[in-house]
Amino acid sequence: MSTTGNLGGSTVPGAISPRPLTALLDDAVARWPDRPCVDFLGAKWTYAEIGDQVERAAAGFRRLGVVAGTRVGLCLPNTPYSVICYFAVLKAGGIVVNYNPLYVERELVHQVKDSGTSIMVTMDLEAIYPKVAALLAKTDLATIVVCPMAKILPFPKNLLFPIAKRRDVARIPRDRAHVPFADLVAKKEPVALAPFDPKTTVAVLQYTGGTTGVPKGAMLTHANLTANAQQIAAWVPGGFLTGAPKMLGVLPLFHVFAMTVVMNFGLTLGAELILLPRFDLAQVMDVIEKKRPTIFPGVPTIYTAINRAASEGKHDLTSIQCCISGGAPLPADVRTRFESLTGCRLLEGYGLSEASPVVTCNPVEGLDKPGSIGLVLPETTVSIRTPVSSEAEVPGGEKGEICVKGPQVMLGYWGRPEATADQFHDGWLRTGDVGHRDADGYIFLVDRLKDIIICGGYNVYPRVLEEALYQHPDVEEATVIGVSDQYRGQAPMAFVKLREGRSATAADLMAHMAGWVSKIEMPKAIEIRDALPKTMVGKLSKKELIAELIARDTIDTVDLSDRG
Repeated sequence: MSTTGNLGGSTVPGAISPRPLTALLDDAVARWPDRPCVDFLGAKWTYAEIGDQVERAAAGFRRLGVVAGTRVGLCLPNTPYSVICYFAVLKAGGIVVNYNPLYVERELVHQVKDSGTSIMVTMDLEAIYPKVAALLAKTDLATIVVCPMAKILPFPKNLLFPIAKRRDVARIPRDRAHVPFADLVAKKEPVALAPFDPKTTVAVLQYTGGTTGVPKGAMLTHANLTANAQQIAAWVPGGFLTGAPKMLGVLPLFHVFAMTVVMNFGLTLGAELILLPRFDLAQVMDVIEKKRPTIFPGVPTIYTAINRAASEGKHDLTSIQCCISGGAPLPADVRTRFESLTGCRLLEGYGLSEASPVVTCNPVEGLDKPGSIGLVLPETTVSIRTPVSSEAEVPGGEKGEICVKGPQVMLGYWGRPEATADQFHDGWLRTGDVGHRDADGYIFLVDRLKDIIICGGYNVYPRVLEEALYQHPDVEEATVIGVSDQYRGQAPMAFVKLREGRSATAADLMAHMAGWVSKIEMPKAIEIRDALPKTMVGKLSKKELIAELIARDTIDTVDLSDRG
């Protein structure tokens, strides 16, 4: 049975309409010109001020040659520049290409070449700029727009930063390849953009894939991204929140989750975007207490860290009213503990880059089923189909591949028609995730198709084992991968980080697992570590563990690619 999202049974006629992505900001500037739009480390800009900077930067990009379809890269941490340049590129008619500033040079080279990025926007920071500068000689990148860190800091940090942090500030050449941000926004000129179809015009190339996989650029249109922002706004209506909306942006805006749920959705609410350049637990706790955010999207590891830090009751987290968790399964005890500390509703959702990204979410009011990724969003249809082939729906309640149709689903992969054809079957986006649906329409994620471990001919799902490990009181984080096994072909292997002060051994955890999973599912080994590898967004990363074990000849060669 396919299920179409409808807000718990009541449809939302006309709620989702294809629009230019720039309309999100234009509407917000018109409605709330004097409301704070961005707070960055204490420096603030109103919606009118951000709107003015966007208009100026759009004119600047036009002077640099940006026209319809020009690919402009943003290699930035969370700063006001991220918001300004994102919408300015779109207003100039260009396509935004998001780059992770932590990528190594090799990864940046591949993405620049694959996307045809001709202009890159980055910071004057030693940790980022040299990698971007190297692209001028190794790719067809022609121009780098350099944004100064000091200019966006509050007084007196803006004066002290170039002196106190001079080793962190890169030296920028004065040549035609480098354009200071001040020059980009020097003139406010009208930018005329020819009419276009939001449904077919690409707004963002969002690259998926891990460091050792082959990244692919998901072509997200203006309509895809505005639809997803509208869908979330319908799911988490402003009326549910009290007081002025304040969005805590710790997740990086170059990632599709934060791009949509923090920035685009935040603008639809007229929220103040409290942006932090990276996740620092002490800073986050301080910001929550002092700036009182009301909405806080995150990943489970962030909520886990906050639970640990707030365990002594010294922090006031009660301003938070709603959180959306994505990127990884949300352990039930993490959710329960966080909700008790804040009084908020912590909603688990599900998505993927190819769907802009949100597909399902638990409702803000009514039944929120633990372990479920919720109900499908408005005007979205999910079908549970035959694994591998996706040719037919499976009977109700059975496991199958989650397939999606909806206004947020991408056009396809940039320059990769074969990969696009493989990703769709009969118009359905194949997610590669295995799940099932209960009688109430709630969807439960079982695992990634490629993560399934074929153990003695049986399918073993790592997520089932991970959930069992989380039931042990000493376990803080857990992840499971498949390793080679002489007898069973493959077998699960678990990696665990214990809670602070806890002392469970691998043998203790093995004994615990025996009460939760069958003999065929039992891990071949459990390895306890001080820390587990994570992606930039903060979700646990299996591919680093897989690569490590391949190097140790502990595991067979596998596909290391990963969705963004």
